[in-house]
This record gives sequence, C-alpha cells and structure tokens, in this order.
Amino acid sequence: MQKLLFIINSAPYGNETFFSGLRLAMQIQEQHNASIRLFLMSDAVVAGLANQHPTESYHAQQMLEILATQGATIKLCKTCTTARGITHLPLADGVEIGSLIELADWTMEADKVLTF
Repeated sequence: MQKLLFIINSAPYGNETFFSGLRLAMQIQEQHNASIRLFLMSDAVVAGLANQHPTESYHAQQMLEILATQGATIKLCKTCTTARGITHLPLADGVEIGSLIELADWTMEADKVLTF
C-alpha cells in the first residue's frame, strides 16, 4: 500500500487550491488502496474547525470529515493554530492538532508527498 502525504498550506476558501488538494485525496482514496495523511499548515488550519457554515460551493469541514471516516489521518500544525488563536476551539470530527515533529516523521515515511 502506497503512503501518501498531502501538505496543504492554502486557505480553504477564497481560491481553489485547498479544494483541489482535497478532491485529489478523495479520488485516490476512492480509486486506490492507499494510506493517506493530510497535514494542514498556515491558513489551511482553519478548515479543521468544527461548526463551519460556508457560503461557497464546497464545504471543507465536511470533506475533511469524509476523508477521516474513510481512514485518512488529518492533523493541523500546532504552531499555525496557535498563531491564529484557534488551538483550543472545537475541531471537526477526525481532525487533531499535530506537530512539526510528526510532519517530519510522516515525510520520511511517505512514498509520495504532495503539496497544495
């Protein structure tokens, strides 16, 4: 089984970069037997918050929850959540706070690393 790491830095709303990363992760998860890990950094971390009600065409929280339900591991950069004052806010189901140490380990363990 291939191990894929998605590192997403883009804000979940405002452009389609974040959405494109999630779409690819969902397609791979649906189509192939792969181990998928997502590490959200920078402005992408806000996608991991619970209770979102976006007015845009897609819903980042729901997409993350679907990926988690299907077996993906999803972590938010603790430094990034702390900088944005959201570390102690409720997170979406299946989303956890992670560390740069974990990201370093995941990077070394991954067969492929994709960045968005």
